[in-house]
Amino acid sequence: MTVGRRVLVAGVGSIFFGDDGFGPEVLRAVARRSLPPGVRAVDFGIRGTHLAYELLDGWGALLLVDAVPGRGQPGALRAFEVGPDTAAAAPLDAHSMDPGAVFASLRALGGTLPRTVVLGCQVENTAEGIGLSLRVQAAVDPAVDTVFEIVDQLLESESAATLQPDTTEG
Repeated sequence: MTVGRRVLVAGVGSIFFGDDGFGPEVLRAVARRSLPPGVRAVDFGIRGTHLAYELLDGWGALLLVDAVPGRGQPGALRAFEVGPDTAAAAPLDAHSMDPGAVFASLRALGGTLPRTVVLGCQVENTAEGIGLSLRVQAAVDPAVDTVFEIVDQLLESESAATLQPDTTEG
């Protein structure tokens, strides 16, 4: 499956909650480099509805860059594909940046989720405050490199094979 040579790279998260600002910080760094033709990088912040509406424009693939909570070393990066089943039946929510809510909003708007990869970074601190923790900040440059690797794979892929690298320690 080709992705129509159009890839949207979307940074999401709130810069006002510590490591949740990882996606916007990575997109700021991505903006310092040249993107391949057909690739657009946007910091959506917490504007989930804007992302859902942008996805209605027929993108071949989406690379979502986000902070992820969980069971891992803070700063660890992980790339994984998500499918339409991730978009659980949730109501349209204009103020949510939860990826599942964005995907459900897209469906509610009549859109279809393109091939989607999430590049997530394990958080250390999401308390109120501006600035990334040292471990998550150290993962920004490796994440930028990974963004470009994944974009290249999405542009060149002809199958839905698992993307590499699957995990990168930051």
